[in-house]
Amino acid sequence: MCLAIPMKIVELKENQMATVDAGGATRDIALDLVPMAQVGDYVLVHAGFAIEVVDAQYAQETLDLIQEMADMVDDPLFNPELAAQMEAQEREQAAAAAAPVAAAANAEAGE
Repeated sequence: MCLAIPMKIVELKENQMATVDAGGATRDIALDLVPMAQVGDYVLVHAGFAIEVVDAQYAQETLDLIQEMADMVDDPLFNPELAAQMEAQEREQAAAAAAPVAAAANAEAGE
């Protein structure tokens, strides 16, 4: 699967090159496929090339979706490793909570 990231052109350079920005991350890319792109335009960037000029609303919607996917990394529903860690912590907490009760029951039984 290929993924193209919307980025804003912040500087045009020589030889059909440009500097683009997305969320503070900047890259130098080639504009060979979109030679009409200008500073302030949003372009879809894939493998170091701008492949399409897109409007700002589309760019923001796409960046929002990418952020949602990134946020899923911290969601146990989409991250089995995190889910396993959380289950282990819950078991440890349950065991720690049960230990005083079991100790009290053993003490009573020993009396």
